[in-house]
Amino acid sequence: MDPVARQIMFTVDVEEFDTALEYGHNLSLNEQLVVSTRGLRLLADRLAALNIRATLFTTANYAFHEPELVRSLAKTHEIASHGFFHTTFEPADLLKSRRTLEAITGRPVVGFRRARMGEVDETDLLEAGYRYNSSLHPTFLPGRYNHLREPRTPFRSGDILHIPASVTPRLRLPLFWLSLKNFPFAIYKRLCLNTLQTDGFLNLYVHPWEFTDLSAYPKIPAYVRRYSHQQLLDRVEALLRYLAPHGEFQTMQHFSETFIPTLNA
Repeated sequence: MDPVARQIMFTVDVEEFDTALEYGHNLSLNEQLVVSTRGLRLLADRLAALNIRATLFTTANYAFHEPELVRSLAKTHEIASHGFFHTTFEPADLLKSRRTLEAITGRPVVGFRRARMGEVDETDLLEAGYRYNSSLHPTFLPGRYNHLREPRTPFRSGDILHIPASVTPRLRLPLFWLSLKNFPFAIYKRLCLNTLQTDGFLNLYVHPWEFTDLSAYPKIPAYVRRYSHQQLLDRVEALLRYLAPHGEFQTMQHFSETFIPTLNA
């Protein structure tokens, strides 16, 4: 495959920092927002230095509290929906979140990713005005989901394009944020490149709160806290520089508009 045809999607789940709540920390909504905003600004600066456009799956609640920042980021990056709140989901949130994000950014919102890669009904997505869904993680995560039988590469189902998070071709090792933190970095980079070369696309995702100093939240497990702040910013920058010669960085909206099915499974 011509390297120019390979498309790399670096995506960010922009949300309230409720991960700390899951592990017993008591954070106000304001502190959750502050932590995510701090990390988002740092990550956005790195992406700007690399001239990379990303897709920011943003909760309407976050955008409502940080409208100027989200509006500014929308000038460069794609803003897609991550639901209305990160902790809860109702089908009605699909339309409400899209309209809220569009009102704030002044731009169309065509993509959705549910928090924690939860399932979402295609009919509800269509009725809410979405064209693609990136909520599928085709791997096995104990205690979360088992999607080993689901398609591993992008596919259409009716009028919705599904763009799964990338996993490796054979073993379906996840290439998500925890792998970036916990796999040996040289191996992780090679797995990403091999997947990109095999599939012709790569869909990676992180969270903005990862790029802050998480040492203040000791109840969060070490495998979540490790390689945070500047260490993780440096790691992401090194990864993106490593991948850049092998494909083009695209937003998911662009990918969805130019998608041509392949026979890869």
